[in-house]
Amino acid sequence: MRKKNILIIQLIPLLLFAQSGLYPIQDYYGGGIGYSPTYISLDSIPGSSLMTQMGLNTNNFDSPFIIHGGEGFTQIAGRWRLGGYAGIGSSSISNIMDVYFYQETNDSAGIQVPTSILDNQSDKVVVYDGSFRPTVSAKFSFTLGAVLLEYVVPVFRDLEISSGVMLGIGRVNVSIDQYTGEAQWNNLFTNTYGTVQNGSVYYEIDSSIPDTLVRDYIDTLQLAPINGFGGMSDLSGTFFNFQPYIAIKWQIMDRVGLRMSLGFNQGTIGAGEWKLNGRNQIADSPKATLQGLAIRTMFYFGL
Repeated sequence: MRKKNILIIQLIPLLLFAQSGLYPIQDYYGGGIGYSPTYISLDSIPGSSLMTQMGLNTNNFDSPFIIHGGEGFTQIAGRWRLGGYAGIGSSSISNIMDVYFYQETNDSAGIQVPTSILDNQSDKVVVYDGSFRPTVSAKFSFTLGAVLLEYVVPVFRDLEISSGVMLGIGRVNVSIDQYTGEAQWNNLFTNTYGTVQNGSVYYEIDSSIPDTLVRDYIDTLQLAPINGFGGMSDLSGTFFNFQPYIAIKWQIMDRVGLRMSLGFNQGTIGAGEWKLNGRNQIADSPKATLQGLAIRTMFYFGL
């Protein structure tokens, strides 16, 4: 019986090697390509505090934030591997707000809401019961394109650990939309200032102004600038993205495998580098940091 047990123990390594090929036999480990979502637990979303003042609950943004992307990698020399990643993700929130009309009826600054019907020390407040209540919505988008460089340490033939870094360009967009009632297609293409004829805008003035004063009124008339706020505003910023990580790769079949990485994503948009609607620089925009723990998974085809 003892000899039989010794024989079984001696055969175990031979069976493992013959059936599974668990031990690394070479330094070359091929390449692959596949779907690779990234889950980032962002410390904060740019402009969150200001969106809260607009009546939005920024806690309803997706957390972790998901970037849907594709990834590819190939061996370049020895145990060094080069790859690429591209992805985009977005999350939206919205709110339909109740409306109250109020009249300042006391000497206190701000709005004093009545606590009861008999309260005569507060402002006069009347609820609006119409159907056209204001809606405000926000959308946060994250686009990323990067290269990956990593060093591979094989553990078994079908299992390896690597450490590397992701370097690339990121871009975030914060879109704010405010409107009342339902959007109508034709109204979306109406000139904000007046009536357009033959490439010119005709701006209508108050018909109650006497003819003798029209010229003086026009000479002092100034068109109010429109910056997009109060309708649709799109704020965007571009930055250098840096993410060190460690990864584990498991070849589950001859040409199919799973890969998972854990890293910390870091990117900074400098003060004054935000743009409005992709064109106008916002000189007083604050510095924004996009950082957080990042987990990237990949189902790939290859070696």
